Amino acid sequence: MKRFTELSLGILFILLLIGGVFIAGCTTTQPSQPTITVITTQPTAIDGDKLKLLVATTTSLYDTGLLNYLEPKFESLYNVDLQITSQGTGKAIEIAKKGDADVLLVHSPSQELAFVKDGFGINRRSFASNYFMIVGPANDPAGIANMTPENAFTTLLVKGTNNTAGVVFVSRGDASGTHTAEQKIWSNAKYNYTTNVSKSGNWYVEAGKGMGETLQMASEKGAYTFTDEGTYLSYKNNLKLVPLITKGSSLLNIYSVMTVFNDKQPVEKIKMANNFVNFLISTQTQDDIGNFGVDKYGKALFTPMSISVPTAPAGQVGDYSTLVTDLKPPAAITNTTASK
Repeated sequence: MKRFTELSLGILFILLLIGGVFIAGCTTTQPSQPTITVITTQPTAIDGDKLKLLVATTTSLYDTGLLNYLEPKFESLYNVDLQITSQGTGKAIEIAKKGDADVLLVHSPSQELAFVKDGFGINRRSFASNYFMIVGPANDPAGIANMTPENAFTTLLVKGTNNTAGVVFVSRGDASGTHTAEQKIWSNAKYNYTTNVSKSGNWYVEAGKGMGETLQMASEKGAYTFTDEGTYLSYKNNLKLVPLITKGSSLLNIYSVMTVFNDKQPVEKIKMANNFVNFLISTQTQDDIGNFGVDKYGKALFTPMSISVPTAPAGQVGDYSTLVTDLKPPAAITNTTASK
C-alpha cells in the first residue's frame, strides 16, 4: 500500500510538471516598450571640441551691449564658441583682411563695399540702423543747436580756430565707421579733413579711442563730439552732454555683417559665419534687436530692417532678407590679395 502511494505521488508529480510546461508554452508575455528620449536642444560638447568663430566688430555694437545680448542666443543654436573683438571699423577690417577673423560686423558702407569688391568678404547683409548725432554741453557755447550737421561743423571750426571760449570738439580719430562718417560731413561742408580740420588747433582733439571712451572724454572736457545714438543712450546717465543735432541725411548709420573669405579659410568656418549672418537677419533676431534697450532707455537702440529700411544712396543698404549660402565670392571677383 505504501509502495502504491509512493508510486501514485510520483506519477502525479510528473503529470503536474508536464502540465506546467505545457501551460507556460501556451502563454505569451509582452515585452516592455523602450523609453524614447526626444532631444530638443543641440548636444553639449567639450569646450575643446566647439568650433570657435571670431567676430571683428565696431565698438558701438559692443559698448551698447547688443552683441553680449545676442551671443548666448547664437551659441545655443549652433553649439559654437563665439568670440568677439571690438575695434573701430578700420581696425576691424584690417583684422579681417589678415584672416584673423571669421565675421566682419561694422557700419561703414563705403569700406564694406570695397572689402567685398576686393575679395575679402562675401554675403554682406544689412541688419539694423540708427542715427549719428552731435552732442555737447547743455549751454552750447558754439550755438549750433538744431543746425544742419554741415553748418554745425562749419561753425565749430570757425569758432574753434578763433579760440572761442568753451568750443572744443573731441573726435574718434581712429578710422572707425563713426570717424569716417564725421569726415564725410566735413567733406560735405567743403573742408579737406587732412589740411583744414585735423591738427588745426587745440580746439580739435583726436581721441583715438572707442565711442564710449570718446563720449566720456568729451563729457569731462565739456566738449562736443559726434556719436552714434545707441552708444550715447547707453552712456547717457554718466555724461554731461545733451543731443544738439539729431536730424540730417548725413547722420544715417547702417550696420552690416559679412562672412570673411580668403583662400585658406576652412569651409566649416565659412559655413558657420554664414549661419551667423543668417542669424542676424532672422525673424527672431530682428525682433530681439527691435526690443533691445526699450525697457532701460524707453526706446530701442537700433532699428532692425524688419521694422524700417532707411532711404539711402545705392549700395549703402545691403540685402537684408535673402538667406546666404555662398561659400566663395562670385566668379567675377578675384581674391588674389586675400590670404590668411
